[in-house]
Amino acid sequence: MEEKKKKLSLLLACLPIIVVIFMGLMSVVKWKAAMHTPLLASIIVAAIIGKYSGFSWDEMEKGLVEGVSRALPALFILLIVGSIIGSWIAGGIIPTLIYYGLKLISPKVLIPATAFVTAIVSLSTGTSFTSLATVGLALMATGVSMGFPAPLVAGAVISGAYFGDKLSPLSDTTNLAPAMSGCTLFEHVGHMLWDTIPAFLGSLILYYFIGLKHASSSMTQPEQIQGIYDGLEKAFNINPLLLIVPIITIILAVKKVPAIPALVSVSVLGGLCAMIFQGADIGAVLRATTFGFKSDTGIKMVDSLLSRGGITSMGGTIMLLTLATALGGILEKVGSLEVLLNSIMSKVRSTGQLMLATLFSGLAIAFATGAQLLAIIIPARMFAPAFIERNLHPKNLSRAAEAAGTVGINLVPWSVPAIFAHNILGVEPAQFIPYLFFAYFVILANAIYGYTGISITKISNDVSKQTDTNLNV
Repeated sequence: MEEKKKKLSLLLACLPIIVVIFMGLMSVVKWKAAMHTPLLASIIVAAIIGKYSGFSWDEMEKGLVEGVSRALPALFILLIVGSIIGSWIAGGIIPTLIYYGLKLISPKVLIPATAFVTAIVSLSTGTSFTSLATVGLALMATGVSMGFPAPLVAGAVISGAYFGDKLSPLSDTTNLAPAMSGCTLFEHVGHMLWDTIPAFLGSLILYYFIGLKHASSSMTQPEQIQGIYDGLEKAFNINPLLLIVPIITIILAVKKVPAIPALVSVSVLGGLCAMIFQGADIGAVLRATTFGFKSDTGIKMVDSLLSRGGITSMGGTIMLLTLATALGGILEKVGSLEVLLNSIMSKVRSTGQLMLATLFSGLAIAFATGAQLLAIIIPARMFAPAFIERNLHPKNLSRAAEAAGTVGINLVPWSVPAIFAHNILGVEPAQFIPYLFFAYFVILANAIYGYTGISITKISNDVSKQTDTNLNV
């Protein structure tokens, strides 16, 4: 017979989360020791609590393995994204995007244009990681080259990337949230227009006015801009034909080609461009895709942004993702997350409080684990019965779950998305988080809708019963 487990108190349930938040903040603010040790420490605390509660090590190990197994598709994608960055720089694709970006985009609209262009690419491809690593990196280099503050440009790039990740039917999170909540994909996407569009428009307006403050100084540096042109032209064969590769990437996404084959294909295309347009041999291409590209334009600013990529560059992010999902798995196994969410639910008395609790829970799991998928899955599954009881359509839940889990998680400095953005863009999370206007506006919009009733949809009893059946299945 299975040994009876002790029920965790709220304090014990929260202790691993308190440990990771405290140590994470200290690591970011004071120790500068990254997030690996805080996550490992939290896993150890969770294991001690699990042992106290009557769980065997085999049971807890199973929780760790189940947690990590959820991240395996993302791990493969990260490795391929690293190779794409290396091959696209070596092939001159990203330098060409930077070159024409400097030529075509006015400094007055550079910051909102950065968010808008990244959003279009992310919406088309359904992945924030790919848009960050390709067009996002090019726009980052363009903005910094013009003299804009790196954290501001990074904030615009990330906001645009997660606009598409949140709204695109091709995104894994956009498909996951309705599946966990009990509604259809297109019910979910249509309902998200209520928070996504106003939040993004508000972000573009803010980026425009903040960008104007820096535009005048960037417009007074023609010598520096000309130096960047000269450096890029000297180091790379800048050719408009190279823009075909980003277009092919978008076409592959629209055609719904599976993510891994599509990403491998565009990585290979980048390598072919390196050999055809840049005169690189196969050894140079393989070194760029494996270890990253080493830029030598003579322009320090551009070299620092273009010397990156490669499969090995994703090692730190992959380790972080592994630890974060392992922590989520053991917290779920020992019952910490269930106790926390049940405690929150006991305080819920209104629709506004229910929406706020869903948002808060998603953010709490984001802070505890740093894992995007867990921050969506757990609140969506836990709060689904509560939404049905209140006769609220599950698309209200899926929208709130994605607001916190897909977008809000970027406000956590040690989360996988924030660390990934740091690795790609070269800006510390603590520096770009204040400029993630889209994330703040999306969360605020959902909280306001919950208390005002705007866009909150109810369902009939028949639909409610059918939804309950779907969730049980």
